[in-house]
Amino acid sequence: MRSAVVLLSGGLDSATVLAIAREAGWRCHALSIDYGQRHRVELEAAARVASALGAAEHRIVPLDLRIFGGSALTDAAIAVPTAPAEGIPVTYVPARNTIFLALALAYAEVTQSEAIFTGANAIDYSGYPDCRPEYLAAFAQLANLATKRAVEGFPISIEAPIVRMTKAEIVRKGAALGVDFSLTVSCYNADRDARACGSCDACRFRREGFALAGIPDPTRYRR
Repeated sequence: MRSAVVLLSGGLDSATVLAIAREAGWRCHALSIDYGQRHRVELEAAARVASALGAAEHRIVPLDLRIFGGSALTDAAIAVPTAPAEGIPVTYVPARNTIFLALALAYAEVTQSEAIFTGANAIDYSGYPDCRPEYLAAFAQLANLATKRAVEGFPISIEAPIVRMTKAEIVRKGAALGVDFSLTVSCYNADRDARACGSCDACRFRREGFALAGIPDPTRYRR
C-alpha cells in the first residue's frame, strides 16, 4: 500500500482530504501541528477524525508560533474579525503552510511516503497566499530538489484534491465518503467545549457550505 502524509487540522476541509486519501487506497500518516493557535480544540478534533477515518497513525508536532505572533490566531492581542475584510485578513498566520508542508516533508521522508495531502483551498477561503495552486506547485518543486528521497529517484508529490472545490462541493464529497462532520472544528474562536462563534470567516464559509450543499449543519454554536 502506498503511504502518504496527510496534514490534518481537525477542520472540515482536512477531514475530507483524509477521507479522499483513504478511499484512494493510501496508508495515511496524519500530522497535526500544535502551533499555539487560539482554537487548540481543533487538535482534539483532529485526533477524533484520524481515529474515525482509519489513519495508520496520528502525530501532533509542538511548534509554538506565538513566539512570532502577527496573526489573530497566535496573538491574543489581535481580535478574530467578525465581519469580512478587504485584503488578506489578520487570521493569516505568516508562512504557516510553508512551515506545515516542510514538517510534512520531513515526516514523508521518514515514513517513505510518496505524497503529502493538504486541505488547501483557493475557492471559498479567506485569500491566504499559501493556499493557491501556484504556491503548491512551487513547493512541490522545492520538495523534489531538497530531499534525499527525491534525489535518489523517489519523488514526493503534493496532493491538494479540494483546492478548486467550493465549500459546498467539499461538504458533499466528505458526506459521500462518510465523514462525520460533527467531529470536526473549523471555528477560529471556538471555546473549550468546541462550540463555534458563528461569526468568524471559518464559521461563515462552513455554514454557507452546508446550506448550499443541502446537508444539515452539525456545528454546535455558542449562539
